[in-house]
Amino acid sequence: MFDNPFSMVVAIVAIVSIASIVRARYGLRRERHRWHEHDNGRSDNYRIDSAQTEAMRAEIKALKDRVAVLERLATDSNSALEREFEKLRQQD
Repeated sequence: MFDNPFSMVVAIVAIVSIASIVRARYGLRRERHRWHEHDNGRSDNYRIDSAQTEAMRAEIKALKDRVAVLERLATDSNSALEREFEKLRQQD
C-alpha cells in the first residue's frame, strides 16, 4: 500500500487532517502539551485558573526571595547574624 513516498505523505496528511477535525468537533485544543476542553463561552474557569496561577506565581516569588535571604545568611561571612553569634560567644 505504501510502496512509494508519495502515498506515505498523503496518508500522513490525511491522518493529521482527520485528527484536526475530531479535535474541532469535540472542542479540544492542545496547549503546552496538554489537552483542554474549550469552555464554549464560559470564562469563569479561565478566571479561576488565571487567579490560581497568579496566586501560585506570587507564592513562588515569595519563596524564592526567602531562599535568597537564607542563602545570603548561610554564605555571608560578615553577616549581622554571625556578629550576633560572636557577641554571644564572647559573653560566655
